[in-house]
Amino acid sequence: MFGLSRNRFRDGFAGILEKLVLVLVVALATVVIMGVFFRKIGIALVWYDEVASILLAWLTFYGSVLAALRQEHIGFSKILDGVGQTARRCLIVFGKTAVIGFFVLVAWSGWTVFGVLGGDTLVSLPWMPQRLTQSVIPIGAVLFIVAELTVLPDLWHDRDREEV
Repeated sequence: MFGLSRNRFRDGFAGILEKLVLVLVVALATVVIMGVFFRKIGIALVWYDEVASILLAWLTFYGSVLAALRQEHIGFSKILDGVGQTARRCLIVFGKTAVIGFFVLVAWSGWTVFGVLGGDTLVSLPWMPQRLTQSVIPIGAVLFIVAELTVLPDLWHDRDREEV
């Protein structure tokens, strides 16, 4: 029962992230095409560079969460495959602890930035708050932690089945 609900959570989480990443890819492609088009006709968009870089950062953060959830990040799976069950579990715990610890630090740092930003806005779009654009840092870090915790039981148990 727990495994079924965990898989349902993971699948729902992945579905939401896939849709978000797709929207971000389309938005970034649209902004880049618009930027090139308007620059080509001699009417450069003032906000293009700033918005494109923000969309790229958002795409990077949320895309990396999706990759973590699918266990598609760069890893050392051959090392895990080449050691015994006890060593494998120790390496899994060490690796996940290091990654989660790093993203706890990123989330805390991102949240701290909120206090520094105050009421600042984007330079080219003064109606857009910096806090909104920078929210990807703590939100993305927390989502990365959730993704790591979500795949940990599968990683732990899938390795056991391979040895049987």
